[in-house]
Amino acid sequence: MTFQQYPSKLGIPSGNTAGRPTNPVIGDTYYNGQLEILEIYNGTAWVAISAPPATPSVSSVTDVGTNLDYTTGGTFTVVVATGIGGSTASQFNISTTAGGFSASSSGTTISLTGLTSNTSFAVVANAQNNFGTTVNSAPSASVLATTKPQVPTIGTATASTSANEITVTWTLGSNGGKALSAITITPYLNGTTAATSRTAATTTSTSYTFTDGQLAGGGAYTFKVKTTNANGDSPESSASNSATMPNNVLVDYLVIAGGGGGGANSANGNQNTGGGGAGGYRTSAGTSGAGSTAESSFTLTGGTNYTVTVGAGGAAATGDNAGGSGGNSVFNTITSTGGGGGAGQNVGNATGGSGGGGATGSTNTGAAGTTNQGRAGGSSSGYGGRGGGGGGSSTVGADGGGTAAGGSGTASDITGTSVTRAGGGGGGQSNGGGQNNTPGAGGSGGGGSGAGGHGTENTGSGGAGGYSSSGTGGNGGTGVVILRYPATKTITIGAGLTGTESAASGGYKRATLTAGSGNVSWS
Repeated sequence: MTFQQYPSKLGIPSGNTAGRPTNPVIGDTYYNGQLEILEIYNGTAWVAISAPPATPSVSSVTDVGTNLDYTTGGTFTVVVATGIGGSTASQFNISTTAGGFSASSSGTTISLTGLTSNTSFAVVANAQNNFGTTVNSAPSASVLATTKPQVPTIGTATASTSANEITVTWTLGSNGGKALSAITITPYLNGTTAATSRTAATTTSTSYTFTDGQLAGGGAYTFKVKTTNANGDSPESSASNSATMPNNVLVDYLVIAGGGGGGANSANGNQNTGGGGAGGYRTSAGTSGAGSTAESSFTLTGGTNYTVTVGAGGAAATGDNAGGSGGNSVFNTITSTGGGGGAGQNVGNATGGSGGGGATGSTNTGAAGTTNQGRAGGSSSGYGGRGGGGGGSSTVGADGGGTAAGGSGTASDITGTSVTRAGGGGGGQSNGGGQNNTPGAGGSGGGGSGAGGHGTENTGSGGAGGYSSSGTGGNGGTGVVILRYPATKTITIGAGLTGTESAASGGYKRATLTAGSGNVSWS
């Protein structure tokens, strides 16, 4: 159908679309009977001035999740494209096809807010002006609305009854539409002071265990949890119940008593003498004395005092006497018995002790050792009553008439290096027995042509027996107490004790106590 172009009463030409003026200028008007609208030429195209705008289209929908809380909801940035034909739009309207979310703007870029997090939406658009509103556009592709994660729900904090641990639980909320990248747990000392935060093992974890060293032993803590995705962090959860970090210290020990002193000859004598026995040897870290199995470790309480005594070595004998017994060493409820003194001239039987002292005289028996701490001393025998070796923590002392060596000590790696301690002192003898009889491994010097060698300090070794006239015995070696405990703990060595704490190694620290009596505690 064609339209005749003719001037209206107002001088406005009219016709169909194809009949628009050939060379219009800006401001020319034309009634398009085909479209039933009044048009004006804007210098580029004929634009409707008496009709609703053309239906727009949705050009793009972009999710904006950064820094948006889960409870606030997601946001889309929507760009619309104007349609072809129709009057200029004064407003563009957008809405979701489900959920009832909508927004409007005079521009073609519109922010659509408050969208349900972690939910997909399609968007439609229309345009309006004074002459009406268009129908909705075709829907866009669905886009997921994202936010920060939802705040987790705190569970319970439970202190262990067997270890220095507190386990915290929680329930995860929505991830906000993006995968979680971290779960962070923060302890609060006394509910107020934040301690070092920790990260859960995986992004699906629902519990975390705080271990020794991560929290102060004896401290009361509450806990809060938050989650993180690419958009940011959730708020922290509410606080858990309060739980107190256990303050236990698992302590292994090596407690060695002082070694016994060696026997002696009188000024006019030529008898041979017995070696001093090793101090008692008790440990929870390896083989204990007399080849017995390891004893039980201690689970102690941080901040509590525990008694330690380091036994002195037995005094060397003079004259015709037997050597003195070593002093007992103590840690908590563990007592190691001092080593027995070696027999002297005309003192046929040595004094008893943990490692028995060696005997002298023609047919005398060495002193018995203490059960699970040390072995017996060697017996005397043969011409001149050759003295026996002192008993070691591991083996008995040798009988007189041979080498009269002291009994062997026992090895321990409680310090991180294997060391043999608590050997018996060698017997002092002559006439085929040798004048320089050897100690047991971990023991003292052997008997010589005169005074016996002293036991090695802080090993609990026995002193050697003296030989020949004026042959005094050797002093027994002082004892030692060595404690091994987790590297997260620090020992306090009280007044009256001499000792040092090592640097952490292999997950442990060690305290070596070498003299005195007093208390120790841990923090």
